[in-house]
Amino acid sequence: MKRYLLLLSLFAVILSSCQKAAVFSPADQAISDDQAIQAYLKAYSITATKDPSGVYYSIVTPGTGAYPNATANISVAYTGKLLDGTQFDTQPSAYFQLANVIKGWQLGIPHINKGGTIMLFVPSALGYGLTATGSIPANSVLVFTISLQGFNNATN
Repeated sequence: MKRYLLLLSLFAVILSSCQKAAVFSPADQAISDDQAIQAYLKAYSITATKDPSGVYYSIVTPGTGAYPNATANISVAYTGKLLDGTQFDTQPSAYFQLANVIKGWQLGIPHINKGGTIMLFVPSALGYGLTATGSIPANSVLVFTISLQGFNNATN
């Protein structure tokens, strides 16, 4: 009897080890992110434009003058939140090279001028993707409100 229980247990262990782990699908994640962003926009009655990259943006204040380019050094005030409203960062003044921030910012910030404010709805692939960062879980859609205080368009 013990031998049968041992064999049955061994068989169960072997069978369970053969199960495939869930495979991450970037396409499925992109669909899920897009649906979550659309639901958020609808719930809060926000009108936003979808960039070809998948970033949604809503220009709160357009600002004036030129637009920052991809290599600009930018000065911003911003707040970052998750879709559930959890705030993960806020800065009254910060300075970055646009080329060194998350892809969602690189694609979204050039939609406003100096003095402008924009809301960015960043799919996970254009944020931190599969990597949990601080209090931001992996595969999180990010919501930023960013005021572009100034910039210098750098040249290569």
